Amino acid sequence: MSSGEQMVDVGGGVRLCYERLGSPSDPPVLLIMGLGQQLLAWSDPFCDGLIARGLQPIRFDNRDIGRSTHATTPPPRMAQLAARRFDPEQYDLGDMARDTAGLLDALELSPAHVVGVSMGGMIAQTLAARHPDHVRSLVSIMSSTGARRVGWVAPSTLPLLWRPRPQDRNEAADRAAVMFRHIGSRGFPFDEAYVRDRAMRGYDRDPRAAAGTGRQMAAIVKSGDRTAELGRITAPTIVIHGDRDRMVHPSGGRATAAAIPNARLVTIEGMGHDLPVGLYARIAELTADQAERVDRANAAATA
Repeated sequence: MSSGEQMVDVGGGVRLCYERLGSPSDPPVLLIMGLGQQLLAWSDPFCDGLIARGLQPIRFDNRDIGRSTHATTPPPRMAQLAARRFDPEQYDLGDMARDTAGLLDALELSPAHVVGVSMGGMIAQTLAARHPDHVRSLVSIMSSTGARRVGWVAPSTLPLLWRPRPQDRNEAADRAAVMFRHIGSRGFPFDEAYVRDRAMRGYDRDPRAAAGTGRQMAAIVKSGDRTAELGRITAPTIVIHGDRDRMVHPSGGRATAAAIPNARLVTIEGMGHDLPVGLYARIAELTADQAERVDRANAAATA
């Protein structure tokens, strides 16, 4: 069952595009995607795996991507990011976490199980730290703490991040294929047809994505080192990271697990910076098993 894509006001002049999947009676799991990625990146088969395990996925476009509200400030240049010079209107991860809290409030789904990938993991961590009443459990995937000494981008990846924006859907597909072949999971088959199709559908939904991606990158940099804040997270947490990640070095996952009290670290051999089909079942299982334990414990505590 799907609600279809819908729009909702989450406060602060931001409207988010979202889709609810599965049964409304099942526990909600909010899926937060990473830098420059739309709700499409939470593929139907992955969401079906969560539904089969008794969860209700909610996927959405973060602000500045897809069909959600876009900012109007110019995206930063590389030199501005390096110097940490930001437009006065530049948002940060705290603002994006507040968006997600507003989404859960608008849908009356708090608290929810929360899963975040890459930048989405950073947003999920911030949500759990600043809005703990909105988070039942947390799964942070291929993400980091913002500390400069961990989770760095591989030098070979940097040129791919700063290529000129695509001019049409075919160019968007070409760029995505090159990027995900480079940063993807070497230990699992690469589905180029899927990556290209997702990129073309994403371009159709949001031809302005490159500018929004730049501002999202600035939000990460502006937020700085969040290690101390992660120490305030009380939600049961699993941190998942691959050993072949060229976008966020595996040290980012280790630092995240060390910063969050009682977090469990799961390192997956051969996983890079993507969600290959070969890992759908394992990630869904880790998410659902934790959600079930937490919900069972909460039910026993209130019985």
